[in-house]
Amino acid sequence: MTIPEPRETGRSSAFALAVVGGGPRATYALERLSATIGRLDGRRLAIHVFELSGEFGSGQVYSVNQPHTSYLNRAAHQVSFAADPTVTGADPVRAPHERPNLHEWCRARFERTGDPAFDLGPADSPRRRQHGLALREMFDTYVAELRAVPGVTVELHPEEVVDLAPTADGRMDVVSPAGVRCTADQVLLVTGHSSNEHTGEAGPEAYLDFSQRTGAVYAPSAYPLQEHLSARMPSAESTVGCAGLGLTSMDQVLYLTEGRGGKFLPDGDRLRYEACGTEPAQVYAFSPSGMFPYTRALSRKRSPHRGRFLTKEAVDRVREASGLRVAEGERRRLDFEAHVMPLIVLEMAYVHYGTLFGPAVGELVAEGAREDYERFLAGPVGPAEDGAEVERLVTGAEAVAAGVGTALSAVLAGELTLGEADGTVPGLDARAALERWYTVVFGPPAAAAALAAAEGGRRPPVPRDSPWRLDTDPALNRFDWQTLLHPVRPRAGAEPDEFRQAYLDFLDRDLAWAEQGNLDNPHKAGVDGVWRDLRPVISHAVDGGGLSADSHRQFLDRHRRWQNKLAGGAAPEVMKKIRALIAHGALDVSAGPGATVELDEENGTYLLRGGRTSLRAPLDVLLDGKVHPFDAEHDVRPLYRRLVERKLARLWRNTTPGQETFVPGYLDLDPGSRSIGQDGRPVEGITVLGPAAAAQSTYQFRAMRPDHNDVVMREIVVWLDGFWDALHGPRARQETPPADHRPAPRAKRQP
Repeated sequence: MTIPEPRETGRSSAFALAVVGGGPRATYALERLSATIGRLDGRRLAIHVFELSGEFGSGQVYSVNQPHTSYLNRAAHQVSFAADPTVTGADPVRAPHERPNLHEWCRARFERTGDPAFDLGPADSPRRRQHGLALREMFDTYVAELRAVPGVTVELHPEEVVDLAPTADGRMDVVSPAGVRCTADQVLLVTGHSSNEHTGEAGPEAYLDFSQRTGAVYAPSAYPLQEHLSARMPSAESTVGCAGLGLTSMDQVLYLTEGRGGKFLPDGDRLRYEACGTEPAQVYAFSPSGMFPYTRALSRKRSPHRGRFLTKEAVDRVREASGLRVAEGERRRLDFEAHVMPLIVLEMAYVHYGTLFGPAVGELVAEGAREDYERFLAGPVGPAEDGAEVERLVTGAEAVAAGVGTALSAVLAGELTLGEADGTVPGLDARAALERWYTVVFGPPAAAAALAAAEGGRRPPVPRDSPWRLDTDPALNRFDWQTLLHPVRPRAGAEPDEFRQAYLDFLDRDLAWAEQGNLDNPHKAGVDGVWRDLRPVISHAVDGGGLSADSHRQFLDRHRRWQNKLAGGAAPEVMKKIRALIAHGALDVSAGPGATVELDEENGTYLLRGGRTSLRAPLDVLLDGKVHPFDAEHDVRPLYRRLVERKLARLWRNTTPGQETFVPGYLDLDPGSRSIGQDGRPVEGITVLGPAAAAQSTYQFRAMRPDHNDVVMREIVVWLDGFWDALHGPRARQETPPADHRPAPRAKRQP
């Protein structure tokens, strides 16, 4: 495109801020602006907020108009809307009653309206539109607060921003399809989720072409559901395939079934699906793994797990000892599989056995791993070799756990007394370990009965079954990383129903584990404590080019998928519905792992083939059931492409000697999240947060969490400091800055 020359503007006495994107991050930014508005110090401030959906506060992702079948993937008490005292640099913070979490907001709404939809407990999963309603209310509150300040105006623009055009005096014209809407001194880009054009992707490109030639339907993006999946498309006679088994495909499946009038009815401790007759004739869902993510455990924690082995300090030591040298003055690059995964798996094993046998045994397990752990940190550690380093690092921990399990089994068999069992593993308190094991596997009453028997010289009674489907032999319930990754392994050529029955059995067990919670179920505790609670440590390893180019590519393609599968699943309420749909037959997942879609030119349909199962199924409709990663070059919206064309932004590149350069599509930013131009210098006045900033901060697709020093709010605080500096800085006091004026790099706030 032709880039026009910078235009002359007349400077208003008001300092102008344009916030592009009016969803959650805009809400958080306005909260901080309002809380710190005393720093305005008599100046005038004009705030312009642009939101293409017109849904200010919620944005499109949390639209208040979306179907009731879409759930928020977070417990209600784990969502917030304002900074709290744990957020570094957030001063002042609001009083507790002015910063409710989502659960507290829903309770207040229920008490005010009596609407049972808002009668939620702290650990319940709200609907996404409920989150949207809360965001909208908070957004409106913060806007009203700002408008009440003399000299402050807030204007809302329900339209898309397609371009930022520099002016001669160093500001930015904010351009919508209708033309220039305002001229801004500072621009905050918080555009959130988007979709990508499929240029260069063989599968989607072929599906689109096939759809245009044959009339078979292909929907390349999922949201908004109401636009892509109407009451008539897909029709009740059609066969639908959802390419993906994540949260997005769950939204699609529930919208096509419950959203069309189907009902879920109680059936013991399960649900039973009652069809309405307007669902598609059959819905198939498939992915490379062949499985939906694990059910998210009910959260019973008061505070997150703190790493014993997986720590920032450990990552730094491994980087120094074993990381790849790239250039003088640059930090070494890690291989995630070789240098970080062993620490993750060891931490999971430590949490698992500490949960199963109690914290004292956890300490014994940690001591058993210490020598191998120190050797690993000291390095050097070479490239990953089929998980060999993972196996070596957990060997000592597993030996201790095996010894404890064997000793307790002998107590149950009457072969050892509790006192004799103490001597089998150095430091073991057999009584405490037995009590904890019984509590976890059978519950507190069984633990009390077992201790009474053992201390009275009798064999402890062992109930036949665990209510949470845990193994009833202390030597079992072992931590097994490979089984976590592949809990259902169909034989080659398995009949579809064989996989279906095995998967239903897995879902039943997984639901039981999830409802036991993340404090008492060892399998869930290990996953939740590491892949969720220790995400900041994983970010510390990855962010800002912390991995080599090859490893970063593999991290996004493999390790993030593992994380989403293990720790990014839906709540039990949602997964019970998914199970009911599979049991009913309305949803079919029997394609299993490795399924593929072919083009049936003769019949004009897509053809789904099982990878490990013998399923062959024609599809009239194919839905893309995945969230697209940010990619500035292929975004369906033009804004970021135009910033690159104007040389106001450039793509982030991971360049590692001897490896193919990795360019995932994110923007290159400075430590203060300012866009870096083609000349390699920060562009004054443009700050980018959210998915476009994923090179700087890995975990961008999530709601803000209270009492967690949340990174989403920390990034906003850093932006805010720079904003106030700019408002009171040289540009605010002179009409036209020197032509060569460039700001010094903004200091990065320490976490």
